Amino acid sequence: MNPASLPHSETSTIRVPEDTPVPADKEDEAPSRPATAPHITLPTDAAAAHESRHPLTRIRSHESHHDERPDLSFPFSTTDTGRAGYTNEYRAVSAEGYIPADLALRPVPSRVYRTPQVLADPEKARSLKHMKLVTWKEDDPEDPRNWSSTYRWYITAVCAIAVVQVAFASAVVTGDFTDIQNEFGVSNVVVALTVSLMVAGFGLGPLAWSPLSELYGRRYVWIIPGLFYVIFNIPCALAPNIGTLLVCRFLCGIFASAPLTLAGGTISDVWDNNERGLAIALFAAAPYGGPVLGPIVGGFVGETVGWRWMIWVNMIFAGVVTLFTMTIPETYAPALLKHRAQRLREQTGDVTITTEQELFKASLGQILVETLFRPFQMILTEPILLLMSLYIALIYGLLYAFFFSFPVVFSEDYGWDDGRVGLTFCSVLIGLFCALFVTPRIERNYLARAEAKGGRADPEDRLVGMMIGCWFVPASLFIFGWTSPPTVLPGGGNWVGPVSSGIPFGFGMVIIYFSANAYLIDAFPGYVASALAAKTVIRSGAGAAMPLFITAMYHNLGNGWAASTWAFISLAMIPIPFLFYRYGKAIRAQSKRAVA
Repeated sequence: MNPASLPHSETSTIRVPEDTPVPADKEDEAPSRPATAPHITLPTDAAAAHESRHPLTRIRSHESHHDERPDLSFPFSTTDTGRAGYTNEYRAVSAEGYIPADLALRPVPSRVYRTPQVLADPEKARSLKHMKLVTWKEDDPEDPRNWSSTYRWYITAVCAIAVVQVAFASAVVTGDFTDIQNEFGVSNVVVALTVSLMVAGFGLGPLAWSPLSELYGRRYVWIIPGLFYVIFNIPCALAPNIGTLLVCRFLCGIFASAPLTLAGGTISDVWDNNERGLAIALFAAAPYGGPVLGPIVGGFVGETVGWRWMIWVNMIFAGVVTLFTMTIPETYAPALLKHRAQRLREQTGDVTITTEQELFKASLGQILVETLFRPFQMILTEPILLLMSLYIALIYGLLYAFFFSFPVVFSEDYGWDDGRVGLTFCSVLIGLFCALFVTPRIERNYLARAEAKGGRADPEDRLVGMMIGCWFVPASLFIFGWTSPPTVLPGGGNWVGPVSSGIPFGFGMVIIYFSANAYLIDAFPGYVASALAAKTVIRSGAGAAMPLFITAMYHNLGNGWAASTWAFISLAMIPIPFLFYRYGKAIRAQSKRAVA
């Protein structure tokens, strides 16, 4: 039987029959590379005899893993999936600790079925039968999913706090813009660049940190960029001119973006896709809660001890968090299993023991395409990714817009000092905490929908949260605009109206991001890295742009109409989740990369 003609589906594995003859001219071939660099080749007769004494069995998925849901631990950017396809190696469990490669490989999940090249070639497919991909063993103590719940929650907490700290850093300088402006004699727009350039770094940094974490593991990328981030706070605090401050804030953004890249993946390493609802909810709230804390702390620090101490406080905060991140062990399954494969090859001399990432390592050119070109290509060709990223970018941009519109209302119109203006952002935190109580319920609703559909929900079932949260954002903007001066003049308790607008905004912001992010992951399970990279770049671009014109917008249009402009834009975005909920399946059916 021709192996290429075997029946298969998107989620099936393909195995060459045991009775497939091996060509005579290949029987005596031996591996030609050292144990550190395995490649596909037929083993020697001795190796085959060794295999017969240690028969391999089929693997099963870990109890916490659902095979129909995306595996965020797969090294998308650094594996040649065109040749090898996809694998469940990193989320599987076997008695021996390895599995024949031909059993573990399968096509990349998408609408367009593409048989991996190595399986379509009969000779290479026969060779794969003798290659052992390392998996986890039963109750494996090195598997992060088997660590104690207390320890995994500790890791989750450190990840969330690290993201909060980074987001905090982006907005802490808004607490005392006036003194920075006066000391360097620059305009409001130039000072706003201290926020914009750091947020721009958030968008560019992950393009490097993501593939590096796949190649070398997450632990190194947690620590090394974190140390550089702490160091570059020093020239920010000692900056003799505005140029030094701006350049170093941009570099801080690039190095500080590592937690934004790693936190979600690290949480997914220790909590598998059937058990990480609350943990991912915390991660979803962290990038939005951190910036809210910035003006609260920065306002009081800036007005009491000066703007430079805002940077020193941030450096201390960053330094403490970096020390905690040093306690996070390596959690990335491909990195852990690669080290195990290297150790086993050295101990046994069996060069057929490997991992898919080693066996099908992507070239530098492929990595560059995956990280630098494919995200932007997908933005242009995938309407789901484009519109969802624009929606997320709008919400993220509006959050940074609040950091500049609140001072216009409460500092200029109400005459409040920086410390009191910073306290107004507590309302956004209240809305954020309310969202944390709702997101686990949204996750349970999704699981119930999946169970009702036989265990496999549609990606559009993720949009329920967006359809709930989308109404709160325009409502908050209308409240803010038309309860502020001059519509409602300062006096008495009139401040309650504009301050309270932060509650529905914080609630809607987190719910929308949580659902939209999950929808992108489920819609593009085979291209998760590129989809999330595209979303991050667009989101950071919006966050960087908003500070540059939002103050002038409120001055020129007035509080009511400036806020209403964004409210109407938010209203125009409301149909997006409803339309995708209704037509998303048909749109995915026309996509080359979305799952069918």
